[in-house]
Amino acid sequence: MNFSLVSFGARFCCLLLGALLALPGHAERIRDLTTVQGVRDNALIGYGLVVGLDGTGDQTMQTPFTTQGLNNMLSQLGITVPAGTNMQLKNVAAVMVTAQLPAFARAGQKMDVVVSSMGNAKSLRGGTLLMTPLKGVDSQVYALAQGNVLISGAGAQGGGSRVQINQLNGGRIPSGAVVEREVPVNFARGNQLHLQLNDADFSLAQKISDAINRRFGSGMAIPVDSSTVSVSVPASGPGKVRLLADIQNLSVTPGPMDARVVINSRTGSVVMNRNVTLDTCAVAQGDLTVQISRNNQVSQPDTSFGGGQTVVAPETQVSVRSEGGSLQQIKASADLSSVVSALNSLGATPNDLMAILQSMQSAGCLRAKVEIE
Repeated sequence: MNFSLVSFGARFCCLLLGALLALPGHAERIRDLTTVQGVRDNALIGYGLVVGLDGTGDQTMQTPFTTQGLNNMLSQLGITVPAGTNMQLKNVAAVMVTAQLPAFARAGQKMDVVVSSMGNAKSLRGGTLLMTPLKGVDSQVYALAQGNVLISGAGAQGGGSRVQINQLNGGRIPSGAVVEREVPVNFARGNQLHLQLNDADFSLAQKISDAINRRFGSGMAIPVDSSTVSVSVPASGPGKVRLLADIQNLSVTPGPMDARVVINSRTGSVVMNRNVTLDTCAVAQGDLTVQISRNNQVSQPDTSFGGGQTVVAPETQVSVRSEGGSLQQIKASADLSSVVSALNSLGATPNDLMAILQSMQSAGCLRAKVEIE
């Protein structure tokens, strides 16, 4: 009895999962499909020094900018280093500090920073970042960063052996920067807002516009192009915020996306979405291997009094091997699982599969866009 209940539950879950996968799409909120034009992060960058390292800092003879940065910092603190002093530092490392200034960030707000070594330091573990100004593209200081660097890696070495886990020359400082300058945003001005789609799609832009017009009245939203929807909003800031909050919570059911195959030639990965289909075709894929080996043969005379000389004669061998190459038929496939089964039937490696997919697209039997990264 218990076994039958378990079997019934398993069959019911399988049927439910199949029904969910068969659905053409599910509703998503507008906030997940779009962003508000002008509301974005701003990149910040700065040059700083990490101190307190356990002998794993920069070798200052090879990184003179570390010594120069330290001299500039000490001079600002009222300490003058005599000219010509050769400082052999091991506990200091020059780093680049980067951060993303959030939209609407106010003075005094904290944000995370990323610290990355730019010299030949062995590790930043246990180091402290000294006060570092973070500048924007306009060379203005927008934040100040300082704090203990958090490193996720670990390592040890001794006697010529070394063990390392993860990265030691880069880390983060949670809430390590304080905003000092605010970026002006024109969000509260005007009576028009533009919603930018994450993925350009004419049909999705029209659906978002229709959803807004059904909820708030005809003519309020106008699709400008495949990636932008213009929305009329109140001129006042509070009314604009309330309206935008309601708009972002509206649900829209996206249509089928473009059939796409993404090939990463560096990692050998192949990813395709569920809209990829195949037409009937025949595929022959074989590997041609050419191997050239060279061995040196020593020829030595029989006796040392015969007048002969010992010579080295190179011996070269060339072998050509061809594997596979049989012509196999690929049946038309209308869904992703069938496409995967058809491609797996070829028994091709990921590198072979990349070449096969490109050739299938050229032959017109792969109904998808192929993108190579």
